[in-house]
Amino acid sequence: MPPSRRPRASCRPGSPAAPCLLPAASLIPAMPLAGPGLHLSRALDFGAVHNAEVARQPKSFFLSPDLNEYLLASSSPLDPLLAELARETSELGPVSRMQVPPEQGALLTVLAAATGARRAVEVGTFTGYSALCIARGLPADGHLLCLDVSDEWTSVARRYWARANLSDRIELRLGPAADSLAALPAEPIFDFAFVDADKTGYSAYVELLAPRLRPNGLLLLDNVLQSGRVLDPAAQDANVRAIRDVNARLGADPRFQVVVLPVADGLTMARRM
Repeated sequence: MPPSRRPRASCRPGSPAAPCLLPAASLIPAMPLAGPGLHLSRALDFGAVHNAEVARQPKSFFLSPDLNEYLLASSSPLDPLLAELARETSELGPVSRMQVPPEQGALLTVLAAATGARRAVEVGTFTGYSALCIARGLPADGHLLCLDVSDEWTSVARRYWARANLSDRIELRLGPAADSLAALPAEPIFDFAFVDADKTGYSAYVELLAPRLRPNGLLLLDNVLQSGRVLDPAAQDANVRAIRDVNARLGADPRFQVVVLPVADGLTMARRM
């Protein structure tokens, strides 16, 4: 990256104790790929090599790298803790693509805060980036229930939640999410739900969450475009078929008002009626 375009950290004005913030586009350094001078982005989505520099690919498959960089540069900057978590997650390799991108994490915080959500649930937590973003949008006495099956990945999450002073706001339950949801009272207890787990389980998660969402509660489903493969007749793997099914069912479900947004790999936002 030319020096003139190299991102710099900036600090909030005011208190000297205020944290320095990093431009979201700069959170991940490059790592060697193959041969001298070639690099692969250590962001969530791996970049293309261009002029021996990283051209970071957006998670939104329909955005050009330049437009994605503009999108990030025009948004509120990341704080160092989220940037560090993204870096550590990137070291897991290709599986790190499961982490939400910066703009989607910011949207989760905005939605949780703007809707006044107090009780939230997340299905699929991974290393905790999205959970941290949701919890930051909840009030001090709010509660986020995180459901996941991996103790290894969520051990990373727990470290960062503690560093963010959010451990008392987040509860983690390990085990199959469908079982954990079914064990909850079948009554409206949640204001906010985010699903980013096994795609073949999405329809079941919707059915389990519907009676547990309060009126006007938000249900968010991630990866509902499957990199555009939902429109490809040749794409018939289990994930794509499951997402096509849940998209069709939810869009016609009278229990919800639904909009599918072109955020990251497609984000469904459904308001409980």
